[in-house]
Amino acid sequence: MKKVHQLITALLFLSCAQAQEGFIPLYNGNDLSGWKVVNGDGKFKAEGECIVGTGKNVRNNTFLRTEKTYKNYDFRFEMKFDDLSGNSGMMFRGLQKKDADGRVHGYQCEHDNGKGRAWTAGLYDEARRGWLQPPPLNPKSTDAQKAEQNAFTAQGQKIMKWNDWNEVRIVCEDRHIQIWLNGEKRVDYTDNDAAFTPEGFFALQVHGGKSCNVRWRHLKIKVL
Repeated sequence: MKKVHQLITALLFLSCAQAQEGFIPLYNGNDLSGWKVVNGDGKFKAEGECIVGTGKNVRNNTFLRTEKTYKNYDFRFEMKFDDLSGNSGMMFRGLQKKDADGRVHGYQCEHDNGKGRAWTAGLYDEARRGWLQPPPLNPKSTDAQKAEQNAFTAQGQKIMKWNDWNEVRIVCEDRHIQIWLNGEKRVDYTDNDAAFTPEGFFALQVHGGKSCNVRWRHLKIKVL
């Protein structure tokens, strides 16, 4: 009974602390109310404090998106891979094309499984421009771009927890986008391109491919 009381006290303390900070949860801890699955055939489920994404031989990138959209905010969550078999990401200010199951596109906070690089919390533009920060790997990369890529990988290898929870923070203030991983800044990007997106939904990704096993928890947002 004492342990139950201690758990209830801890949960109440956490709830009050979050409320005092001005954060509200995006996941209710029971079911996927307020979210919907779009695009591919990956699977999502509510599992206690976690949202779990899985898939085998996934045909297309699959997204669990919020029904609501958001503009400027401080968004925080934790993620971990149950295994390193696949790739994932967190869409923010996401959009969908207007056909029946419109393709999700827009900003994505990368969740990288570390096979060949360590770019978790990098900024990717899904189904549009590709990598924004760091710059993309390609034969035309300049020496400066290669140095930035190498530094980003080295930082990621140092701070990413491959078998444990990782804390991610995304702050969007108009065109200015910042992302932190486990307390260290990974992205500081100002989008002055015509493709700049001022508002959109959040979406969890099960990436297309042979396998994906990833989970998220403690999703909370403070609107700025």
